[in-house]
Amino acid sequence: MKIIIIGCGRVGAGLAKVLSLQKIDVVVIDQDPAAFERLGPTFKGKTVTGIGFDEKVLLDAGIKTADALAAVTRSDEANLVAARLAKVVFKVPRVAARVYEPNKAKIFRRLGLQTISPVTLGIERLADLLASYVITPEKPIGAGQVTTLDLDVPQKLEGHKIIEINLPSEIQIFGITRAGKTFIPNPATIFEKDDLIHVAVTIAALPRLKKLFL
Repeated sequence: MKIIIIGCGRVGAGLAKVLSLQKIDVVVIDQDPAAFERLGPTFKGKTVTGIGFDEKVLLDAGIKTADALAAVTRSDEANLVAARLAKVVFKVPRVAARVYEPNKAKIFRRLGLQTISPVTLGIERLADLLASYVITPEKPIGAGQVTTLDLDVPQKLEGHKIIEINLPSEIQIFGITRAGKTFIPNPATIFEKDDLIHVAVTIAALPRLKKLFL
Protein backbone atom coordinates (compact mmCIF):
# COMPACT_ATOMS: atom_id res chain seq x y z
CA MET A 1 0.00 0.00 0.00
CA LYS A 2 1.22 3.48 -0.85
CA ILE A 3 0.08 6.67 0.91
CA ILE A 4 1.05 10.26 0.12
CA ILE A 5 0.97 12.87 2.88
CA ILE A 6 1.02 16.55 1.95
CA GLY A 7 2.36 18.64 4.82
CA CYS A 8 5.08 17.69 7.28
CA GLY A 9 3.95 19.61 10.33
CA ARG A 10 3.22 17.87 13.62
CA VAL A 11 0.18 16.06 12.24
CA GLY A 12 1.71 15.10 8.92
CA ALA A 13 4.98 13.93 10.45
CA GLY A 14 3.19 11.99 13.18
CA LEU A 15 0.91 10.32 10.66
CA ALA A 16 3.84 9.46 8.42
CA LYS A 17 5.77 7.83 11.25
CA VAL A 18 2.79 5.77 12.39
CA LEU A 19 2.07 4.51 8.87
CA SER A 20 5.74 3.83 8.20
CA LEU A 21 5.94 1.64 11.31
CA GLN A 22 3.08 -0.37 9.82
CA LYS A 23 5.32 -1.15 6.83
CA ILE A 24 3.26 1.08 4.54
CA ASP A 25 5.02 2.85 1.66
CA VAL A 26 4.79 6.52 2.69
CA VAL A 27 5.73 9.62 0.70
CA VAL A 28 5.73 13.01 2.42
CA ILE A 29 5.53 16.29 0.52
CA ASP A 30 6.44 19.69 1.99
CA GLN A 31 7.76 22.89 0.48
CA ASP A 32 10.15 23.40 3.41
CA PRO A 33 13.00 20.81 3.39
CA ALA A 34 13.69 21.52 7.07
CA ALA A 35 10.23 20.19 7.94
CA PHE A 36 11.36 16.66 7.14
CA GLU A 37 13.55 16.71 10.25
CA ARG A 38 10.33 16.02 12.21
CA LEU A 39 10.22 12.55 10.66
CA GLY A 40 13.28 11.43 12.63
CA PRO A 41 15.88 8.81 11.77
CA THR A 42 13.50 5.84 11.94
CA PHE A 43 11.31 7.03 9.05
CA LYS A 44 11.84 4.72 6.07
CA GLY A 45 9.65 6.47 3.52
CA LYS A 46 10.36 9.02 0.81
CA THR A 47 10.31 12.82 0.99
CA VAL A 48 9.59 15.24 -1.86
CA THR A 49 10.20 18.98 -1.63
CA GLY A 50 7.58 21.13 -3.32
CA ILE A 51 4.05 22.49 -3.23
CA GLY A 52 1.49 19.76 -2.60
CA PHE A 53 -0.93 20.83 -5.32
CA ASP A 54 1.73 21.09 -8.03
CA GLU A 55 1.09 18.30 -10.55
CA LYS A 56 4.78 17.72 -11.23
CA VAL A 57 5.48 17.40 -7.51
CA LEU A 58 2.61 14.92 -7.15
CA LEU A 59 3.90 12.92 -10.10
CA ASP A 60 7.39 12.87 -8.53
CA ALA A 61 5.76 11.52 -5.37
CA GLY A 62 4.23 8.68 -7.38
CA ILE A 63 0.60 9.73 -7.19
CA LYS A 64 -0.34 7.57 -10.19
CA THR A 65 0.20 4.47 -8.05
CA ALA A 66 -0.99 5.90 -4.72
CA ASP A 67 -3.74 4.11 -2.80
CA ALA A 68 -4.49 7.08 -0.54
CA LEU A 69 -3.60 10.72 0.05
CA ALA A 70 -3.90 12.99 3.07
CA ALA A 71 -3.63 16.78 2.74
CA VAL A 72 -2.73 18.16 6.16
CA THR A 73 -0.98 21.48 5.55
CA ARG A 74 -1.78 24.61 7.57
CA SER A 75 -3.85 26.02 4.71
CA ASP A 76 -7.45 24.87 4.21
CA GLU A 77 -7.36 26.20 0.66
CA ALA A 78 -4.15 24.33 -0.20
CA ASN A 79 -5.59 21.15 1.29
CA LEU A 80 -8.77 21.56 -0.74
CA VAL A 81 -6.91 22.07 -4.03
CA ALA A 82 -4.52 19.17 -3.40
CA ALA A 83 -7.26 16.80 -2.30
CA ARG A 84 -9.49 17.74 -5.22
CA LEU A 85 -6.61 17.26 -7.65
CA ALA A 86 -5.83 13.84 -6.22
CA LYS A 87 -9.46 12.75 -6.32
CA VAL A 88 -10.56 14.12 -9.69
CA VAL A 89 -7.44 14.20 -11.83
CA PHE A 90 -5.38 11.30 -10.52
CA LYS A 91 -8.30 9.14 -9.30
CA VAL A 92 -6.67 8.30 -5.96
CA PRO A 93 -9.09 5.85 -4.25
CA ARG A 94 -8.94 7.38 -0.77
CA VAL A 95 -8.46 11.09 -0.16
CA ALA A 96 -8.78 12.98 3.11
CA ALA A 97 -7.99 16.54 4.16
CA ARG A 98 -7.61 18.48 7.38
CA VAL A 99 -9.82 21.57 7.65
CA TYR A 100 -9.39 24.17 10.38
CA GLU A 101 -12.62 26.05 9.64
CA PRO A 102 -15.67 23.81 10.31
CA ASN A 103 -17.76 25.75 7.78
CA LYS A 104 -15.27 24.96 5.03
CA ALA A 105 -15.70 21.26 5.75
CA LYS A 106 -19.14 21.49 4.10
CA ILE A 107 -17.49 22.60 0.87
CA PHE A 108 -15.11 19.64 0.98
CA ARG A 109 -17.97 17.20 1.59
CA ARG A 110 -19.98 18.60 -1.32
CA LEU A 111 -16.96 17.84 -3.49
CA GLY A 112 -16.90 14.27 -2.22
CA LEU A 113 -13.83 14.68 -0.01
CA GLN A 114 -13.40 13.26 3.48
CA THR A 115 -12.37 15.82 6.10
CA ILE A 116 -11.00 15.98 9.61
CA SER A 117 -11.63 19.20 11.55
CA PRO A 118 -9.50 19.56 14.71
CA VAL A 119 -11.80 22.35 15.90
CA THR A 120 -14.96 20.24 15.56
CA LEU A 121 -13.32 17.18 17.07
CA GLY A 122 -12.02 19.24 19.98
CA ILE A 123 -15.42 20.75 20.67
CA GLU A 124 -17.17 17.38 20.53
CA ARG A 125 -14.56 15.75 22.78
CA LEU A 126 -14.77 18.52 25.38
CA ALA A 127 -18.56 18.34 25.31
CA ASP A 128 -18.37 14.60 25.98
CA LEU A 129 -15.93 15.11 28.84
CA LEU A 130 -18.00 17.81 30.48
CA ALA A 131 -21.59 16.81 29.85
CA SER A 132 -21.92 13.14 28.98
CA TYR A 133 -20.59 9.66 29.54
CA VAL A 134 -17.03 9.30 28.25
CA ILE A 135 -16.19 6.64 25.70
CA THR A 136 -12.60 6.52 24.52
CA PRO A 137 -11.76 6.07 20.83
CA GLU A 138 -12.62 2.68 19.38
CA LYS A 139 -9.93 0.20 18.35
CA PRO A 140 -11.11 -1.97 15.42
CA ILE A 141 -10.08 -5.63 15.31
CA GLY A 142 -9.48 -7.54 12.09
CA ALA A 143 -11.69 -6.32 9.27
CA GLY A 144 -13.53 -3.99 11.63
CA GLN A 145 -16.60 -6.07 12.55
CA VAL A 146 -15.46 -6.10 16.17
CA THR A 147 -14.02 -3.21 18.16
CA THR A 148 -12.69 -2.68 21.67
CA LEU A 149 -13.65 0.17 23.97
CA ASP A 150 -12.36 1.52 27.27
CA LEU A 151 -15.27 2.66 29.44
CA ASP A 152 -15.34 4.39 32.80
CA VAL A 153 -17.60 2.42 35.13
CA PRO A 154 -20.90 4.30 35.52
CA GLN A 155 -22.14 5.03 39.02
CA LYS A 156 -25.18 2.77 38.56
CA LEU A 157 -22.91 -0.29 38.19
CA GLU A 158 -20.69 0.35 41.20
CA GLY A 159 -21.07 -2.47 43.71
CA HIS A 160 -22.70 -4.80 41.19
CA LYS A 161 -21.28 -8.07 39.85
CA ILE A 162 -20.65 -8.60 36.15
CA ILE A 163 -23.07 -11.55 36.23
CA GLU A 164 -25.84 -9.17 37.27
CA ILE A 165 -25.61 -7.32 33.95
CA ASN A 166 -27.60 -8.76 31.08
CA LEU A 167 -24.83 -8.69 28.48
CA PRO A 168 -25.72 -9.78 24.92
CA SER A 169 -23.43 -12.38 23.33
CA GLU A 170 -21.97 -9.64 21.12
CA ILE A 171 -20.58 -7.80 24.17
CA GLN A 172 -17.74 -9.19 26.31
CA ILE A 173 -15.90 -7.56 29.23
CA PHE A 174 -12.37 -8.91 28.90
CA GLY A 175 -10.49 -6.71 31.36
CA ILE A 176 -10.70 -4.18 34.17
CA THR A 177 -8.07 -1.64 35.16
CA ARG A 178 -8.23 -0.76 38.85
CA ALA A 179 -5.74 1.37 40.77
CA GLY A 180 -3.27 1.17 37.91
CA LYS A 181 -3.42 -2.62 37.52
CA THR A 182 -5.30 -4.55 34.84
CA PHE A 183 -6.81 -8.00 35.38
CA ILE A 184 -9.20 -10.42 33.67
CA PRO A 185 -12.51 -10.42 35.53
CA ASN A 186 -14.86 -13.31 36.16
CA PRO A 187 -18.68 -13.27 36.43
CA ALA A 188 -18.45 -12.65 40.18
CA THR A 189 -16.16 -9.61 39.85
CA ILE A 190 -17.70 -6.54 41.48
CA PHE A 191 -17.40 -3.16 39.79
CA GLU A 192 -15.75 -0.50 41.92
CA LYS A 193 -15.62 3.28 41.65
CA ASP A 194 -13.02 4.55 39.15
CA ASP A 195 -12.76 1.16 37.38
CA LEU A 196 -11.83 1.31 33.71
CA ILE A 197 -13.70 -1.43 31.84
CA HIS A 198 -12.22 -2.99 28.69
CA VAL A 199 -14.93 -4.30 26.38
CA ALA A 200 -15.02 -6.15 23.05
CA VAL A 201 -18.19 -5.53 21.05
CA THR A 202 -19.52 -6.09 17.56
CA ILE A 203 -20.25 -2.95 15.57
CA ALA A 204 -23.92 -3.91 15.41
CA ALA A 205 -24.13 -4.08 19.22
CA LEU A 206 -22.61 -0.65 19.91
CA PRO A 207 -25.99 1.05 20.51
CA ARG A 208 -26.90 -1.65 23.08
CA LEU A 209 -23.54 -1.28 24.79
CA LYS A 210 -23.98 2.46 25.17
CA LYS A 211 -27.46 1.98 26.64
CA LEU A 212 -26.08 -0.48 29.19
CA PHE A 213 -23.35 1.89 30.35
CA LEU A 214 -25.14 5.22 30.13
